[in-house]
Amino acid sequence: MSIARLTDAERDEALPALPAWELAEDGLALSRKLKFKDFNEAFGFMTRVAIHADKVDHHPEWFNVYNRVEITLTTHDAGGLSRRDVEMARFIDALAPQA
Repeated sequence: MSIARLTDAERDEALPALPAWELAEDGLALSRKLKFKDFNEAFGFMTRVAIHADKVDHHPEWFNVYNRVEITLTTHDAGGLSRRDVEMARFIDALAPQA
């Protein structure tokens, strides 16, 4: 099954619902930086995201140092953003600490 890349219009329609995310300059990825109380909280968050990502077979690119987590979402098979990225961003937002 082929995964379709979002059109510019679809992407622009999805972005207002994801205010914590930044669109890459090339428009092909979303990124978000999160800060947690400590490493344990950050790692627990990453574990919950990883379990979900494995279930939906859509894995984020991420980086972690102590209490910080940086996440990038893109769909390599689609050559950019897809619905899967928007859905993953929503899932992450639901788990993320409220600033």
